[in-house]
Amino acid sequence: MKTLTAKIADRSILLGATLGLAARQYDLPNKQFWSETAEERPYILLALICTVGLFGAFTPFQEYASRQRTERRSVVRQQVLQHFGKMLVVAKRAHPPVETGDLGLHIWLIRRSFRHPWRGYLRRVATYRLGSTPTTRSFAPIMGVGVVGLCWKHNGEVSYDVQKLASRLTNQQEFETCRDAAGADAVMGFSWSGFQRVMHRGAVFASPIRNRNGDFIGCISVDARHGHDAMNVDDFWHEVNSLCSRLGHDDFDAL
Repeated sequence: MKTLTAKIADRSILLGATLGLAARQYDLPNKQFWSETAEERPYILLALICTVGLFGAFTPFQEYASRQRTERRSVVRQQVLQHFGKMLVVAKRAHPPVETGDLGLHIWLIRRSFRHPWRGYLRRVATYRLGSTPTTRSFAPIMGVGVVGLCWKHNGEVSYDVQKLASRLTNQQEFETCRDAAGADAVMGFSWSGFQRVMHRGAVFASPIRNRNGDFIGCISVDARHGHDAMNVDDFWHEVNSLCSRLGHDDFDAL
């Protein structure tokens, strides 16, 4: 049961019982109705009082949904960490090997706001990294911006060797020349200032999360300081795509 569904159920039952007691108090629809009800079904008034007390104090459906969510969160996190561990094994094949604490996995979902009411933007809902550095920076891209934005735009797997790209584009003039000649996708849809903010993550991969109807609802991205070519192999993509498939059929309340 989803959190919102549980909340609606609790409040609807509480509201119904409260309205029932109010109707009894003011003899609605009429006094005869309640007199006959009291004679034929005397337990109804007691049931209404107990319902108001129970759902007002304990919100049982929300408690049940919370326990379910906690259990589901544990299962989902275990699945994520299993796949993440296998990705790390592949990343260790790079020369030099990617450090254990450097590899990061991020889960993104489409969200809408007043600023982006139609297409929306990608919001990072979870990050998995075995180290405390680098710190996660604020980033909420629209379609076509960043590796995750390009994953959304093309609705497919995307990877960039940012380390190699940054070694070629060392100043704004070179960056603008490349963007004008090859298009925005060649520089991940960034402006020069935006590119400078992300160029420290030298290898970035993204794969779409699709719902049961096959629609893009978000993506998974994996990044590291280096090691693009070593990670851009079938074993690595298999783990990323398998995790995307699992998450596409899960309730994201569990993240």
